Amino acid sequence: MSQVLRGHAEQLYAQELEELKKQDSSKLPANWKLTPQSVVTYLVGGKLKNGFEVTPKYIGNRRLMEIAVATLTTDRALLLYGLPGTAKSWVSEHLAAAISGDSTMIIQGTAGTSEESIRYGWNYARLLAEGPSANAVVETPVMRAMKEGKIVRIEELTRIGADVQDTLITILSEKMLPIPELNTEVQAVRGFNVIATANNRDKGVNDLSSALKRRFNTVILPVPDSIDEEIDIVRRRVESFEKIMEVPAEAPALGEIRRIVTIMRELRNGVTTDGKTKLKVPSGTLSTAEAISVVNSGLAMAGYFGDGRLTAEDMAAGIIGAVIKDPVQDKIVWMEYLETVVKTREDWKDIYRACRNMM
Repeated sequence: MSQVLRGHAEQLYAQELEELKKQDSSKLPANWKLTPQSVVTYLVGGKLKNGFEVTPKYIGNRRLMEIAVATLTTDRALLLYGLPGTAKSWVSEHLAAAISGDSTMIIQGTAGTSEESIRYGWNYARLLAEGPSANAVVETPVMRAMKEGKIVRIEELTRIGADVQDTLITILSEKMLPIPELNTEVQAVRGFNVIATANNRDKGVNDLSSALKRRFNTVILPVPDSIDEEIDIVRRRVESFEKIMEVPAEAPALGEIRRIVTIMRELRNGVTTDGKTKLKVPSGTLSTAEAISVVNSGLAMAGYFGDGRLTAEDMAAGIIGAVIKDPVQDKIVWMEYLETVVKTREDWKDIYRACRNMM
């Protein structure tokens, strides 16, 4: 594990999962590793009876996590929906880790995702040698999850073609996957369910059919409500990055994180935090994920090309890269923000100079 760039959630948080398992006394749903209450505690954090501290994985409305977990105890699948960077994939991974002890059963949705990626494929060498047989079937994560009674994750569901999406309908409604070539079927073991993610920006790319929508319970993950909440998320994720990557830089001051988050929120919302100045909104999402990326790249600059202390110069390139996605329109938006907002803030002079020099 020491050389792995990023371990799976069930590996990274094995101690927390084990401590939560020890305190579980009520009956578990079939094939669940933890009770629903403990899964929610794992996600939102808290102190256990023995004093052990569980770190929060999701910082936000606890009720949303309760709804998500409650959905997975039923025969309904779960769709996590929201803007890019609202922790949909992060939440789905931790849900699978806490419920099934295995977050690795995953299908990445793309325009090229085929029906065989969801249902099953064939080992063509065996198929030619033996004809259709159980040994020639190549199992997908969906098929394995059905057999083992586990959670399967489907990332970016709306990026998958509509005809391929609809292969899930029978799986979700009948809890069965037919294999007509073998005149047989795979029936889902209790504990099986699907967590899918989709983002608002992809709406209309491949809309879900009404038949498929009915088989999902949708939980919308919003952007963080308050600036303090978003700062806390960025701080925690940056600390995690520093530990894994071992960047030779000091932990960033909260003041630096606050400035980055403020820039992202103001441009995302189209208004300054005091509500006095309306702003043009750039084409990018400027989510919490972008703020984390800006701070991380700044730490790398400070650690390897600076004195180890995060400065405005270290962050300038990351800020500009996050904001300017369209080189024409976004550049106008950014320059206007730089001159009308950043320049006027007395304690932001260093950011103004660094960004002007970069431009």
